[in-house]
Amino acid sequence: MYSALKISVMKTIRNSKLQINLIGVLMIGLLTVTVVSGCKDDNISSSGLTPHEIVIPNGFPKMPIPEGNRPFAERIALGRKLYYDPILSNNGLSCSSCHFQKLGFTVNGQQGMPVLHHANLGWKDKFMWDGRKQGSLEDVMLFEVEEFFGTDISKLNKHPDYPDLFEKTYGVENITSQDVANALAQFFRVLISSDSKYDKVQRNEATFTADEAKGFNIFNSEKGSCFHCHTPPFFADNQLHNIGLDSVFDNPANQGYFTVNRDSSMLGAMRTANLRNVSLRKRFMHDGRFSTIEEVIDFYNSNVNRTASLDPIMVKGSGSTQLNLTPTEKTQLAAFLRTLTDSTFITNPAFSNPQ
Repeated sequence: MYSALKISVMKTIRNSKLQINLIGVLMIGLLTVTVVSGCKDDNISSSGLTPHEIVIPNGFPKMPIPEGNRPFAERIALGRKLYYDPILSNNGLSCSSCHFQKLGFTVNGQQGMPVLHHANLGWKDKFMWDGRKQGSLEDVMLFEVEEFFGTDISKLNKHPDYPDLFEKTYGVENITSQDVANALAQFFRVLISSDSKYDKVQRNEATFTADEAKGFNIFNSEKGSCFHCHTPPFFADNQLHNIGLDSVFDNPANQGYFTVNRDSSMLGAMRTANLRNVSLRKRFMHDGRFSTIEEVIDFYNSNVNRTASLDPIMVKGSGSTQLNLTPTEKTQLAAFLRTLTDSTFITNPAFSNPQ
């Protein structure tokens, strides 16, 4: 290609004194094109890596994946290794020390301990209970590395395995916090829960019991009013709501997104919890104040606190904040929520400790 182009130019300017200069410009241009085309994947060499297609379940939207951190099997494996490695912390803890796969990657917490989950985060852009971290998975993972764990990156650079692994997967000679965040984000994107009984019913592979079916109808009715915030397929809307947990907000931990934007209308607004695998959790709400699904249903049924910042979605058309579910209806609703348990997800060996 270059020879033909050169000959053409030579014929056109054969007798011109600009001949040499023009040929030089063409050579530089061709070299520039070569360099640019070789680094289209955010300056990271993906040579020799195995492309990984993240299979999106039916009914799920397209997952946003940054061009600069495209999925490869080796990068996912590296993120998984880091997830289970206490090297990220300075106190011997790893991500997995708090987030257990058998519990749907939630915290096996006690009262006063948050129960954040690590399933289906690839679609989220708001993180932490109060939504104070927003952006991509790479952004929140950088927060985890630099602020939550305070990772001593020098330990990874001195490690017998990690320098070589990062060089092979990300083409870097010196590991940075961003490199670690990128690898963790790779693993988090494949933590997809989509094979619960509910999903099987949607695929015509199973049927609800009578109580589960009635609970499903309550969940999706104006009487139950659950579906407004806990929207399928994630059973969360990725938004922030004051659902009436508190009547006063003296404790900053209960102030929600107000601590971020100081807007009084967001006082007490917390990110909607993902209900997938909800029956596996030991504690509920941002501070773990409830210990059973039944307690949560009782709260929504008759104990919502009306405050100035209460989300309007919590108020019925009649002006009431009560659902007035009967004991039977509450039992049926709980039965449906238990169909969101994904036994495949919590036992998948691809998500377990790689040791």
